Amino acid sequence: MTRPLLAAACLLATAPVFAQASGDPARDPTRTEVWKPVPASVATPIGGAPSDAIALFDGKDVSAWESEQGGRVPWRVDDGALTVVPGSKGIRTRQRFCDMQLHVEWRSPSATAGFDGQDRGNSGIFLQELYELQVLDSYNNPTYANGQAGSIYKQAMPLVNASRAPGQWQVYDIIWKAPRFSQGGGLTSPARITVLHNGVLVQDDTVLAGQTEYIGAPSYAPHDCAPISLQEHDSAVSYRNIWVREL
Repeated sequence: MTRPLLAAACLLATAPVFAQASGDPARDPTRTEVWKPVPASVATPIGGAPSDAIALFDGKDVSAWESEQGGRVPWRVDDGALTVVPGSKGIRTRQRFCDMQLHVEWRSPSATAGFDGQDRGNSGIFLQELYELQVLDSYNNPTYANGQAGSIYKQAMPLVNASRAPGQWQVYDIIWKAPRFSQGGGLTSPARITVLHNGVLVQDDTVLAGQTEYIGAPSYAPHDCAPISLQEHDSAVSYRNIWVREL
């Protein structure tokens, strides 16, 4: 190393010492170091749920769920998947949630002949039982944009269509911020959602105008934490590897 380069390297290596020795507190690098509290460690196994997650469906156990009308889960479990039985009604978690990180893998039926638009692979994930993230086979299947996969149904179309072909497993990773209400029942903070569909951002901190409505404009009514529900919509959509982290 040449003498000029060596001198420069020495100056850089001793810069913090000089800054502290100068007596100028603003140039002390330790003033901007935060050591406590130490973030909790979370194990993140490849292909598995984080260690602090609540497993809602691991391929076998449906004890976290019940029928939307109460009672046993009316859907079938085969080969690690929980599959809708058309005409059986939806299901919901026994536990209630507010803010959360939710991971859901889903698959629309591979047989599509005779089914188009909203009739193809239709289901839905309802946050707090009121706000629907649409599940639909949107691979080469035109429908209204705020009703396709990745949409907040009838409110917000996805940024892009990241759908895989029918019969293939797809992934939603969801960050949900529940709405807040005053003691008098007024809305103080609306619901917000971020969604990645197959690793692609499709909802970017989207603000919801209210609960999901099939007809008419959305609106809010005060409520507390509530279950996650999965919709039965006359299609044998399958789900697997469902877990949630309370935020």
